[in-house]
Amino acid sequence: MAISSENAASRAKAAQPQPAAPAAAPGRGVRLRGGLDVATLVGLAAAGAVILLAITTGGSARAFLDPPSLLIVLGGTLAVTTASFSLGDVAVAWRSAAAVLVHQTLDPKGVARQVILLAEAARRAGPETLRNVLPELRGEPFLHRSVTLITEGHPPDTIEQMLTGEVEATAGALGKSAGVLRRASEVAPAMGLIGTLVGLVQMLGSLSDPSAIGPAMALALLTTFYGAVLGNVVLSPLAAKVERSAEEDALVKTLFTIGAVSIARQENPRRLEMLLNAVLPPGKRIQYFDREAPRVGA
Repeated sequence: MAISSENAASRAKAAQPQPAAPAAAPGRGVRLRGGLDVATLVGLAAAGAVILLAITTGGSARAFLDPPSLLIVLGGTLAVTTASFSLGDVAVAWRSAAAVLVHQTLDPKGVARQVILLAEAARRAGPETLRNVLPELRGEPFLHRSVTLITEGHPPDTIEQMLTGEVEATAGALGKSAGVLRRASEVAPAMGLIGTLVGLVQMLGSLSDPSAIGPAMALALLTTFYGAVLGNVVLSPLAAKVERSAEEDALVKTLFTIGAVSIARQENPRRLEMLLNAVLPPGKRIQYFDREAPRVGA
């Protein structure tokens, strides 16, 4: 009888409704920022290698080293760019350029799937259950803040306002950094031209002294070379990279914002999927709940 009672108690306990478990590993699956941007680094290195190969094939590389030319181009570019903006803006622009080289932007498709996982976890066990995954989200600060706002019980409209403001502020800062780099890429060739004119004037004024013609000619030619390389090989690609990074960062944060607001409103994850796909580019749209459906554009 005792055994029968224990079995009955076990069956009764098993029959009791258990609390819904959150979706499997809702805090995982997103490739967090980190790692070198191989494409940009390889591109810059390849351009530098081609130029260096052309220099060394036709003569000595030392002939292309001229401190006065470097001073005019580098110093002049920095001075004019700073005059156009400010020291703080220039410093932030260089930090932004360095950041896009060493940090990769999150994949929007992976971000959308991650948001769906979090929404399913909140749908099953309530938004408070997302507290358990907060430690796993520290690698992505914006997502961590979004989930924190949800678990603290802020109204959906407040969450949307706070996160949207941060997205706009970040996009504005990156846009300004891209503008600084773009301005510097325009100034560098102009400083090279100025150096060329300085060298020509020095050369014409030293025609009676043959020993001074060579250095003046080097100044005239190398400043143009330095300005063209700095502006078109270094600064212009970095400006384009920062602009693209700003667009990708805004897209990722918009996805997080849409997800956070939807979770706070306790909406159906299927509706959230439609909202995310409305923002994602066609090639990045997800079909989380309808995996058997044909892919968009197929």
